[in-house]
Amino acid sequence: MKLKKLEDQVVVITGATSGIGLVTARMAAKRGARLVLVARTEPALQALTEELRGLGTDATYVKADVGHERDMRNVRDAACMEFGGFDAWINNAAVSIYGKVTDVPIEDHRRLFDTNYWGVVYGSLIAAEHLATKGGAIINIGSTLSDRAIPIQGTYSASKHAIKGFTDALRMELEHDKSPVSVTLIKPATINTPYPQHAKNYLPTDPALPSPVYDPSIVAEAILYAAENPVRDLYVGGSAKALSMAGYYAPNLTDKFMERTMFDTESREKHSSTQHRALHHPSGELRETGDYEGHVAKTSLYTKARLHPRITAGSFAFLATALGYALLRRANANSQEKEL
Repeated sequence: MKLKKLEDQVVVITGATSGIGLVTARMAAKRGARLVLVARTEPALQALTEELRGLGTDATYVKADVGHERDMRNVRDAACMEFGGFDAWINNAAVSIYGKVTDVPIEDHRRLFDTNYWGVVYGSLIAAEHLATKGGAIINIGSTLSDRAIPIQGTYSASKHAIKGFTDALRMELEHDKSPVSVTLIKPATINTPYPQHAKNYLPTDPALPSPVYDPSIVAEAILYAAENPVRDLYVGGSAKALSMAGYYAPNLTDKFMERTMFDTESREKHSSTQHRALHHPSGELRETGDYEGHVAKTSLYTKARLHPRITAGSFAFLATALGYALLRRANANSQEKEL
């Protein structure tokens, strides 16, 4: 399967006005893609579209709630009307809830799944139908929590588990049908976005991001890599892969570690100072990052190795050669000293 270069693509991005979606939209624009921007807030969409058009990007927007199938079909129709179709569809929109699953009302559980799970299902099925003859990429944003659930964010973890199951099944079915569609699941670690500020919160204190925390640009790079390169899945941040492996190889031990640490690290000492949450209402702001006060990693060696395997292999080969040469010189020097 061969995908187009990004500058030759029309890319649909849901959740385009905040966090990872916003960073991805701006990065894709710089690389020459034409964009269909999707979110719930029209003023924010208008502002972003005007910003990107001012930079020379061919962009349009659709106000839509990904949890409504009709809205997602409107996105497809708008892309076809404006650009004649699309080449990549990025299912990024998501919301979250902080609180024990026993404390979260059922209506909030359902609302989260409407966005996180059904939004991915609607988008993926519509994209798969459109791309069946021309080819292209479906990129779903999961999480390291697609592999390993954590307490306090049980509903969010469950939705990301569901996305993984759906994405894996869709990929196999499309491959069986010889459909020229690449299906990728992106699994980010903790990312410095407005995620905690936008989440519905049932904790007595403000939620906080557990470290290590990575910059959203790393996720955007992985997403755009998948738009050009067929790849099954990509972990973003070495800690994402580490958490997944810990949950797989030592589930009980990982449970105990989570039980002892997550209830403390997921909440701050001060009481919540804001009532704004984006579960039922859009945030309405163009904001890439959150207010995390600790260290934010601007790069990930693990992710770079996945995105640039040839360069990484070449670097390791160079280092191995240099080390071998140094050891050989040292051995020769020692041999000459003994002879003297």
